[in-house]
Amino acid sequence: MFSNRVRIFIAFVFLLSLGVLVYFRIYELAVVAAMMIILLIWDYFRQGTLIVASKHFHEKDYDKTAASLNEIAKPEWLSKNRRGYYEFIYGGLCLQRQDFEEAEKHYEIAAQYPLRSVNDHVAALVSVANISIRRGNIEKAQAYLQLTEKHKDKITAKMKDVISRLQQELKTESRL
Repeated sequence: MFSNRVRIFIAFVFLLSLGVLVYFRIYELAVVAAMMIILLIWDYFRQGTLIVASKHFHEKDYDKTAASLNEIAKPEWLSKNRRGYYEFIYGGLCLQRQDFEEAEKHYEIAAQYPLRSVNDHVAALVSVANISIRRGNIEKAQAYLQLTEKHKDKITAKMKDVISRLQQELKTESRL
């Protein structure tokens, strides 16, 4: 929820208050200040700056999105739910920058983690299939579109339309 600068500032404030509270021997509140510092550190490693990055991504501010995502030093340390969303946003960012190879890699990783909804999970699968078609890897595209079949009844009509268009494109590609 916070950027790293905000986290550092808040931790510094709690560290100062911890020092003052220990000096005045108010140990109960000092323990609370120490717990808040620990919570901020835990939040950094498990949650990261994904909420900030997501906000920038939805506002189509891709430079700030990249900066927020790059603040996460070890994405593999993010919680399971956050890691998938990190990869999903990073894949979208790479897609916007037309780095299709990186986008495909990040969407593949995102599809392995739980996402916000089934529709997001299918969107990651469809994105990999779409990129694979564009790169000429028809077998991979077919495999990823096949994975979307088990979610057919839980996705939106728009996503169903995208899947059917990709399947039509695959049929025309395989005829060539």
